[in-house]
Amino acid sequence: MKSITSEKLEQRLKELLIPSQLQVIDESAAHAGHVGANETGQGTHFRVRIACAQFEGLSRVQRHRLVYDVLKDFIDQGLHALAIEVQNP
Repeated sequence: MKSITSEKLEQRLKELLIPSQLQVIDESAAHAGHVGANETGQGTHFRVRIACAQFEGLSRVQRHRLVYDVLKDFIDQGLHALAIEVQNP
């Protein structure tokens, strides 16, 4: 499994969504022992706070789906949990 980092998630989101605000936080260590956690305490549970013009006119569910779609390959690689906080652009 490839290493998933907040920097890689941030880079992908910046490339594809061009956010006006973005914060990616690895919260994996707080989930040690939970389902989906790994032995390293990194790379499985993330929080994304994001605002971007592409969210304009989209429902909350559509905004979240857009973020999930952009990060799909990371989910396929083992990203277990993604908390998304969408902010107004």
